Amino acid sequence: MTPRITVATSPKPFTDPHIRRIQANALRNWKALGLEVLVFGDEDGAEAIARELGLVYLPRVRRNAQGTPLLSDILHQARERATAPWLMLANADILFTPCLFHAVEVLERAGGFSLVTGRRWDLDVTEDLDFSETTWPQNLARRALREGRLNPTGMDYFLFPKSLPLHMPDFAIGRAGWDNWMVYNARAQGWRMVDGTPTVFVVHQNHHYRHLPGGRPHYKQPESRVNVRLAGGDARMYTLWEATHILYPQGLRPAPWHPMKPLRRLELWLLKDGFPERGWKRVLIRIVRRKWQAALLSRDGWWRGYYRMERPCV
Repeated sequence: MTPRITVATSPKPFTDPHIRRIQANALRNWKALGLEVLVFGDEDGAEAIARELGLVYLPRVRRNAQGTPLLSDILHQARERATAPWLMLANADILFTPCLFHAVEVLERAGGFSLVTGRRWDLDVTEDLDFSETTWPQNLARRALREGRLNPTGMDYFLFPKSLPLHMPDFAIGRAGWDNWMVYNARAQGWRMVDGTPTVFVVHQNHHYRHLPGGRPHYKQPESRVNVRLAGGDARMYTLWEATHILYPQGLRPAPWHPMKPLRRLELWLLKDGFPERGWKRVLIRIVRRKWQAALLSRDGWWRGYYRMERPCV
């Protein structure tokens, strides 16, 4: 049977025990859901697990001068290789539930071009997960809602029709900036920019950053600043607050107002000439960022009011 969704990913090397475990969990999760999985890159262990799980292995990927795979080439190859009508770029530590397919049904009924991403539930996972039981989606969701936390900023997947005319710069994968550009570009192209959080239940398995240069997080890497430049600057670092629609199990609705949105508009306006190195704009940007970060990180339940729901689809 032809799959409905093809997911493309470029995993980290499988050398670190924890990274190996959470990436294997993600790939088994995608296979259990019946997704067509394209594994890109010749990192240590990638071919072995692709063969073990019967996934499509594509080792040859264009890279930048630092050796980091380029998303533009991954997207190009994925379009050529995918057999499903829907394509998804996803980080290799992300878990989904069957509600992913319900999201596709809603989008197909709506018609037109949509780009979907959403917030994730951060969860500590230190064991191999079993997706053979029929109740695993409910068990995973209960655990994430009980032990995890909704991340206010992370965007770890992008779902769109394979026919979407998406052309991206040569972004380095696993670095900051490219995901924000995806949101900006969707808005600039006039597509529906959809926040799928209520319907696409996403669990991010927490991990360290020892695999990156200096052990620093991705957003502190020099390649992230290159990504931002390729995107057109800091003013194009859009977030889910710039989504035009919310994806509910019942259908698409316009994104509601929230106190965060005026702060975001102010922040983007201040960044239109780049991030200032000094002066009143720099001070004001830092004040704005502290305010919205404190507002989101201090209240685990803020999402209930914004999304008008008690719990997401699982």
